[in-house]
Amino acid sequence: MRALLSLAAAATIALTVPASAKEMSLAYFMGPKHPMNAAVFTPFAEKLAELSGGKLTVKQFPGGALNSVPPKQYAILLDGVADIVFTLPGYTGDVFPMTQVVGLPGVCESAVECTQALLNAREKLSEEYNAKLLGIWANVPPVLITKDKPVRSLEDLKGMKIRVTNKSDLPVVEALGASAVAQPVNVINQNLTNGVIDAIAIGPSAIRSFNLHEPANYITTWFPGSGSAFVLLMNQDVYDGLSDEEKGWVDAASDAALSQAGGQFYDKAGGGGMKIAADAGVEIIELSDEEKQRWLDAIKPTLEEINGKTVGSSTVAEIKTLMKGQ
Repeated sequence: MRALLSLAAAATIALTVPASAKEMSLAYFMGPKHPMNAAVFTPFAEKLAELSGGKLTVKQFPGGALNSVPPKQYAILLDGVADIVFTLPGYTGDVFPMTQVVGLPGVCESAVECTQALLNAREKLSEEYNAKLLGIWANVPPVLITKDKPVRSLEDLKGMKIRVTNKSDLPVVEALGASAVAQPVNVINQNLTNGVIDAIAIGPSAIRSFNLHEPANYITTWFPGSGSAFVLLMNQDVYDGLSDEEKGWVDAASDAALSQAGGQFYDKAGGGGMKIAADAGVEIIELSDEEKQRWLDAIKPTLEEINGKTVGSSTVAEIKTLMKGQ
């Protein structure tokens, strides 16, 4: 049997469907051609259909069909609007403080490494989700995208308004002399174009996904931080309502390989995004090791303070240690 994929707005992934099949909805706010569909959503649905012999299927609702406001993804899952959702924990960072630790400087240096950090702590992180955690992965650590002002030194950051993904990034940015605002990714192109923000700190894969090379004139290739987390979640009541056999199929379809595929994609996509920007004439700025150290020295007291803070049932330092596999 072979899984059939339709890239229509409501695509159903299934094998020959038995009369007793259960269909689950999967909601995400990007379009159906977004690479996360090919890297994570469709492989999960195909594997689930294969393992279950078509008894468990997934119907996709892309493009905000069930929710057009990205930060509300977790809420629609809890409300039962969707059975499965893709979201960024950083949109509601206060709800997922342990997961946000992966974005702090010094945790990891690539999407694959950051994804492994999340998997190292997966059992602990699952405590803060009122849902079945199907997948958890990360993107490449951030670059800094600007329109009007190139950033070549620590002094250039002074007074800039920088968009960040996670609220946990705010104190780090402020320690660098800038101000920060957390915004969903679907508004940042327009906000940079219109001058609502001066810069975007984001993984370079977003350059392609959200056409960030269009408003950008400069990209500084290094910014203090690690990867941003992404998750695929199933409504807990839906999961609990499955039989033991059905739960086994879901668990097998959402093993570590699913998350690792997300991380592997982002490492490739990060390089692709930088190439698109360079080909479009965006100036690529590389900081010297000495300049990077100046930035790290500026945020060191803030990081030391953050490390002692309590997140969930642990401290930030303890979560970092867990993520690093120590």
